[in-house]
Amino acid sequence: MNENVLEKITFDLKELSKNPKNIKDYLKFHKDGKAHIGITTPLVRKVALKNFKEVKNLDKKKIFSLCEQLLETKGSGYQDIAFDWAFRLRKNYQKEDFKIFESWLKKYVNTWGSCDDLCTHAFGEFIYQFSEFLPQTKEWARSKNKWFRRASAVVLIYPLRKGKYLKESFSVAKILMEDNEDLVQKGYGWMLKEASNLYQKEVFNFVMINKKLMSRTALRYAIEKLPDKLRVKALE
Repeated sequence: MNENVLEKITFDLKELSKNPKNIKDYLKFHKDGKAHIGITTPLVRKVALKNFKEVKNLDKKKIFSLCEQLLETKGSGYQDIAFDWAFRLRKNYQKEDFKIFESWLKKYVNTWGSCDDLCTHAFGEFIYQFSEFLPQTKEWARSKNKWFRRASAVVLIYPLRKGKYLKESFSVAKILMEDNEDLVQKGYGWMLKEASNLYQKEVFNFVMINKKLMSRTALRYAIEKLPDKLRVKALE
């Protein structure tokens, strides 16, 4: 079954790729000069759901193994399907899964899109469930790897949307505040923006205290959802 379902996924993706209407150029989102052409995300999600039905009754370790095989496969859509499947297993997460997700972050994440896909779904849900791993994700903020640094903020977005880890998000933001990498600045700015949905006053106060150290990029991201009056004040 394992090899069979992977063959089915390959067949489905190849069939979709034959129609130009199913292909999208994501270059404008990445702006790194590299090719980012692939099957549109909604269609890939449909392939993920369709084929997950074939494996959903397998042991979690076997499904994670299939995810690893997908991640090892080059081509549009495979990575998205792997991270989609991992998120579908969220009711069965255990503490030992941290090592698996962290290894995926290290081995397979090489764009902001893949970083965000993993961290705002499967990995974010994991951290939401197991707060004892927050010290490890906080240490990512000091990593030489820019994707780990972005992940240290983005992985908190999922829990923040559910009302958890505001204090921890401020702590990570302080570490990343003077980071020179644009995508890291955008990452922690986005985290603060999401926090402002539930913690408007707290985020505004944090920004007012730290805005002299924040890059313009991070600041604009952080205050995007604040009321006009507060945004103007923050930008003064």
